[in-house]
Amino acid sequence: MIFDFSFSTFGLRGRRRAGFTLLEVLVALAIFAFAAVVLGATYVNALNAYEAATRRNAYDEDLRFVRAAVLTEPDRDKAEEGGELDLGTNRRARWQAEIASTNTVDLFSVIWTCEITDPARHEPYRTTQTFLLLRPTWSDPVERSTLLGQAKQRILQIQGAAP
Repeated sequence: MIFDFSFSTFGLRGRRRAGFTLLEVLVALAIFAFAAVVLGATYVNALNAYEAATRRNAYDEDLRFVRAAVLTEPDRDKAEEGGELDLGTNRRARWQAEIASTNTVDLFSVIWTCEITDPARHEPYRTTQTFLLLRPTWSDPVERSTLLGQAKQRILQIQGAAP
């Protein structure tokens, strides 16, 4: 048995196509160029996102380090005055705190502001954070005694023992 495939593979009326037409080549080239541009842009975006995340992590680490200066400062006046820290690689941090007493003994409301200058950036990083801090060494003895007395009165009222 002999098979003849010439009727379907050689094009119209037996004429054989030797290659691609110019239009087919241009369409294929355009599709390839579009795919290359999309993949290139995606790669650049991924690199930029990675760099931004790295910078953000370093910035967050610097903030934690500087905030620890407030959290460990035993003197309230020095904490409110603020300070300046060297973070290495020509970066500096300047911070200050506004400290207010609360109605709870030894608990303070702190508004902390920090500015980190980095020579790699035109503008410094700035942040303001508000948090509550339990710090017995910051308490005024007279205010502390008054707050403790008020707390005792509230407890007695809740228990029904106070007049």
